Amino acid sequence: MNTVTVDKLTFKKTLSMIEQFSIKDFLFKWVGRPPEGIDDFLPLEYTEYVFAKMEAIPEIAFVINGNEHFRYATITEANQMVIGFLDSNNELKHRVLSLDEVLIGKHF
Repeated sequence: MNTVTVDKLTFKKTLSMIEQFSIKDFLFKWVGRPPEGIDDFLPLEYTEYVFAKMEAIPEIAFVINGNEHFRYATITEANQMVIGFLDSNNELKHRVLSLDEVLIGKHF
């Protein structure tokens, strides 16, 4: 998994229903397949503000890697899965996931 700056990525302006489902399916596996499902564990909403993404609702603070807050998941024009998160300094960062990480739902 690589951490990159946003200027290195070109995000899609819209996501198809299949792409939205694929993101939710990946996140379901990524968080450990919670019995209550992804919608109750990590509620997401589809937004197209600036670019298309499956965004965590503001009331939910989902922490990854101890001190990073998950903000959204999306797909680039090159069909790369990307996770957007706030680091410990509240700076927005992005991680590009490898195909293996997406296919097996590898945790961070």
